[in-house]
Amino acid sequence: MMGIWQKIKSGIQRFMMGRHGADELSFALLIFGLIASIFSSITGAALLSILGMAAYIWSMVRIFSRNNEKRYAENQKYLNLSKNFASNTKQFFVRLKNSKQYKYFKCPECHCRLRLPRKVGEVTVTCGKCKHSFKQKA
Repeated sequence: MMGIWQKIKSGIQRFMMGRHGADELSFALLIFGLIASIFSSITGAALLSILGMAAYIWSMVRIFSRNNEKRYAENQKYLNLSKNFASNTKQFFVRLKNSKQYKYFKCPECHCRLRLPRKVGEVTVTCGKCKHSFKQKA
């Protein structure tokens, strides 16, 4: 005989069958909504409250949606965007940390990021990616 909690659990499982469910974008929207709501209550800004509620609603629509392909594509776009943002931020702080030892610049042909040790004067640099040679002052 099933207890009340097992009945509730199986009912929720039947309801969620075929639905998209929670993913990284849904969690990010929920966190953004929570942060916007907290700042809204502190500052009294109505716009933040509206943005927070919109994020909550969008997240719930995504979680309960049956259009899995579209939600999957949205999540992939979000993951690519967040991955690029994280790697660019990490590279920026590495360059900032090493800026006293190295001069960072881009290849004029392929725009690949290169570096030279500081205080070596003007040297001819060959890009490792496109093999273009050019003069660069370090």
